[in-house]
Amino acid sequence: MSITRGRAYHHGDLRAELLQRAEATLRESGVDGLSLRQLARDVGVSHAAPTRHFKDKQALLDALAVSGFQQLGAALERTAPSDSFGGRIREMARTYLRFATENSALLALMFARRHSPAAGDAMSEAVDRAFAAPVALIADAQARGEVTVGEPRRIALSAVAALQGLATFVSSGVIAGEAADELLDEMTTHMMDGLRPRRQT
Repeated sequence: MSITRGRAYHHGDLRAELLQRAEATLRESGVDGLSLRQLARDVGVSHAAPTRHFKDKQALLDALAVSGFQQLGAALERTAPSDSFGGRIREMARTYLRFATENSALLALMFARRHSPAAGDAMSEAVDRAFAAPVALIADAQARGEVTVGEPRRIALSAVAALQGLATFVSSGVIAGEAADELLDEMTTHMMDGLRPRRQT
C-alpha cells in the first residue's frame, strides 16, 4: 500500500525533477534513450505522472531545448567582466565553448530542427535570453566606436555561429580538446579584426 501511494503521488517540483533526469539521460544515452515511461521509473512516480507536464516525447524534447537556451543565457550573463572589448568577447567566447562542450548532446538538441510549433513563445523567449548578453556586448562596443555599424543581433549571431562551429568540431573529435583554447583565441582575434569599423572610401 505504501509503495503504491509513493508512486502515485509526488511532492515537490516534479516537472523540474523530470527535466533534470531527462537531461542526464540525454547526456548518457542520447535522444533515443529518452522515454516518458522510463523517466517515471527513474524518479519513482506512476507511468502516467509525466504526462501531466509533457503530453508526449516531443513536448519533453521541446522543454529540454527551452531549458538549454535558458541555461546558456544564464551562463553568458555570468561571464566575467573585462575592461576591454577584446577581453569581454574572449571571456564570453570561452563561456560559450565551455557550455557547448560540457553539454554537447543538449546543444545538439537545442539547435536541431525538431522543435514543434507548440514550443512557441517559450522557445522564442529562451532563445532571446540566450543571445541577449552577446547582443548587448556588441551594441555597447558599437556605442564606443569599437565595432562596425550594423544591427547588433545580426552581428552577434554571426559570432555565435562561428563559436557553434568550433564547439561542434571539438565535441565530434575533429579538433582535440586541448587545441580548443588556442583555436578559440585565434578565432576571436580574426573575429574582432573583422568587426572593427571600416574606413569609408
